[in-house]
Amino acid sequence: MDAAFTEEQEAIRRTLRDLLAEHAGPGAVRAAVRTPEGYDPALWRRLARDLGLPGLALPEEYGGAGCTATELALACEETGRALLPSPLLATAVLAAPLIAALGTPGQRAGLLPRIADGSLTAALALPGPSPAAALGLTGDNRDGAWAGGGRSGGVQAHRAADGGGWRLYGEADRVPDGHSAGLLLVAAHAGGYPRSRTLLFLVRPEAAAGLVRTRLTAMDETRPLARVELRDTEAELLGADDAQDVSGALAGTGRTAAAVLAAEAVGTAAGALERTVAYVKQREQFGRAIGSFQAVKHRLADLYVRVEAARSAAYYAAWDPSAGPLALAQALEAARIATGEAVQLHGGTGFTWEHEAHLYFKRAAGDELLLGPVHRLRDRAARLAGLFGAADGEAGDDGTGDCGTGGTDGGAADARAAGARAAYRAVV
Repeated sequence: MDAAFTEEQEAIRRTLRDLLAEHAGPGAVRAAVRTPEGYDPALWRRLARDLGLPGLALPEEYGGAGCTATELALACEETGRALLPSPLLATAVLAAPLIAALGTPGQRAGLLPRIADGSLTAALALPGPSPAAALGLTGDNRDGAWAGGGRSGGVQAHRAADGGGWRLYGEADRVPDGHSAGLLLVAAHAGGYPRSRTLLFLVRPEAAAGLVRTRLTAMDETRPLARVELRDTEAELLGADDAQDVSGALAGTGRTAAAVLAAEAVGTAAGALERTVAYVKQREQFGRAIGSFQAVKHRLADLYVRVEAARSAAYYAAWDPSAGPLALAQALEAARIATGEAVQLHGGTGFTWEHEAHLYFKRAAGDELLLGPVHRLRDRAARLAGLFGAADGEAGDDGTGDCGTGGTDGGAADARAAGARAAYRAVV
């Protein structure tokens, strides 16, 4: 593995950091979160036009840059450093990969170019208490329990009476940017309990009767969340048929999303640490800067080591997304500790609503609520690696879905377990 970034990758990081330093300062962030969209539409259009941010990881044939998850992770590290409110995570990290993986040629051609140029934002609506479960990060997502399991709850799908389409009924909470997205990608159960299966549907809000979207009061203002309610709402099946491995696609997207969000959390932790270091150099007590006190130096040194370790894990996961959940756990923990220490070391000002330290702390806490908690991410990864025995009905991660099946070849299962254990050691 070559850990050095290319000149192009460094240019993406440098250009984005300069642009955000100019247009996404603390005052601009506070103004953006109070808009109806929850972000600055003008800045989003500029990021799409000048940097191609939403299309970084999309194929060139659909107007994207044809880059990898590494470039997207580097970009998200910078957006996390600035606490940028944007639909990047919901659109480019969660929704677009599923459309590219499962959509028909017509659906990909009609939607992905608009996502790449920033004219269309999208959101992934996953039922259940936590998106992490649906994405296979904290448990096996194949049983469908996270979405109601074919019983009451979640979102249920049935064919229209005329047989020409699908109808959705149910609701999904905590949908990132769900209140403003121009396209909703909804996970729903079809077939009832006896033949239950998970499918993905496209819902276009501008023409969807029975759709109600409500922006929620979230802990983290910079990451708007919404409740999506569907009452016999017309929807279009994503893909050519209803026999696709949707659970496997969700798990694959979840691993990559974990790697990208890990990089974003590292950016959040690094941003909080940088501001804290600058503050302790200026704040004086007993006639000297508090940063000169040995106790403060030790705390900051510990934070620096923790953040750099999490950064290394995030970069490794961007290269190998199978390590994404573990890297995410380490990054979320680093962000929680770094932002908490930032509040403490800023003293009385850090506790005030007007100070930016509380924005970093709430971003760290909100991210762990969204795709955590940390101990569940680590427990899932350890079980897949065979460190504490395989999870029920699982033989390990086979790289094609969320996990292998119990009927796989024993030698292949042993090889997969060894590879998973190596990845676990590399990022813990």
